[in-house]
Amino acid sequence: MSNEGGSKICVPILGESAEQMLVQMDKAKLLGADLVEIRLDYLQSFEPRRNLKLLIGRCPLPTVFTYRPKWEGGKYEGDEDERLDALRLAMEQGADYVDVEFKVASKFINSISQRKPEKCKVIVSSHNFHNTPSSDEIGDLATRMQAVGADIVKIVTTALDISDVLRIFQLTMNSQVPVIGLAMNERGLTSRLLCPKFGGYLTYASLEKGQSSAPWQPKIDDLLNIFNFRLLGPNTKVAGLIGNPVGHSKATTMFNPIFKTVEFDGVYVPFLVDDVPNFLKSFNSPNFVGWSCTIPHKEEALRSCDEVDPVAKSIGAVNTIIRKPDGKFIGYNTDYFGAISAIENKLRVLQNLPGGTGSPLSGKLFVVMGAGGTGKALSYGAKAKGARVVVANRTYSRAKEIADSVGGEALALAELENYHPEEGAILANTTCVGMQPNDNESPIPKHALKRYSLVFDAVYTPKMTRLLRDAEESGVTIVTGVDMFIIQAYEQYERFTNLPAPKELFWEVMSGY
Repeated sequence: MSNEGGSKICVPILGESAEQMLVQMDKAKLLGADLVEIRLDYLQSFEPRRNLKLLIGRCPLPTVFTYRPKWEGGKYEGDEDERLDALRLAMEQGADYVDVEFKVASKFINSISQRKPEKCKVIVSSHNFHNTPSSDEIGDLATRMQAVGADIVKIVTTALDISDVLRIFQLTMNSQVPVIGLAMNERGLTSRLLCPKFGGYLTYASLEKGQSSAPWQPKIDDLLNIFNFRLLGPNTKVAGLIGNPVGHSKATTMFNPIFKTVEFDGVYVPFLVDDVPNFLKSFNSPNFVGWSCTIPHKEEALRSCDEVDPVAKSIGAVNTIIRKPDGKFIGYNTDYFGAISAIENKLRVLQNLPGGTGSPLSGKLFVVMGAGGTGKALSYGAKAKGARVVVANRTYSRAKEIADSVGGEALALAELENYHPEEGAILANTTCVGMQPNDNESPIPKHALKRYSLVFDAVYTPKMTRLLRDAEESGVTIVTGVDMFIIQAYEQYERFTNLPAPKELFWEVMSGY
């Protein structure tokens, strides 16, 4: 069902006392919430008449009252009649919504048939903590919930695969009554972020990290200020990042502010993907314009696309997938251009070279650590610029495969510690060693770094990795993964939006990182 007034943001209030709840309500209003869910089951001591009068009277926002029992994932373990009495009392005292579990909804709604205030809406809720049922099963459940008298149907499932969220979107778009449809855990996060696009009545957002009432509930600040929740609607185009993990990426904090600034009706969200072919098959819809692709899917993405750009095919890895109007997927690689350009830019500054001259990499020894998709891209790019390539990897056979493809040399990663490159050599890390949360690790001992003139790290979370700190302390010039990250995103942006990349804006948005 299309949500004409726009999807709402509801902040769960989880205070252990009524006084704590009042403080949290005020904060929720300040942060931009539309309504609050008062979780009575979180109260350590609950005096229904006194507490409800205070909470309803002092709340600056519309209220949803929930008194969730343990059997539906809540904290309440007391008498069932007392629990439902408290919800009836909340309704009588001015609650805007009460949330009642489907299991007891018929009994509750029958008990209030003559006494329900016109302004109070009954949310009938169902929580599945095991999986996401089929579309038919979800549709049947929604029909039965509507039949018992629900003003609003709330169905929450558990996403075991990213494609499960599509069944939630199908529910929210096609229902005849207002629906709250959400999928829990990280694979279900997009159901929360894209709620306004697919017509959900509301989504839940926590006040801050650690104050959520469900797994992977986003913070309200992120929902409003990163994902531009208020700007999303049925026509919003969706782009995003596919990978596993995806939580480390800064792409959402780069693309979304740029979309907002240039007034492009789009949003960029993370997709935790386990199976690339299945993902592309499931998400083949005009709603989705394309994806950036990260670890560990860059090679699988190449095999999964209908068409592959010749450069990406030569590299053997794809980091950008675009959906064409005919429903076919085409794969590109922008990693090599991002990384090589970032390194060349630094070398030109160091050597005071004008922009029009040949590549400063020409004739240089270029040592690549890692033999995944990014390692392939850098090896290809360095060779294309006239560098001589050495590929070092934990598994020697993988290093040899890439080295052979670019006419280079292969080493086992352990050999790098005692490897003596010629003067002016460049070292590039494309492994994930040093990425948060393991940001005190480095793929190579510090003493081996002084033999290089420049060290690059494709890892950009954190910006200053252990490898780059060690290199800088050794007096070696460094190039961060952030530079590569920004430059490789230009082409992705252009392919997502069909607009020229506002390059200065990219650097401005990422300047604080």
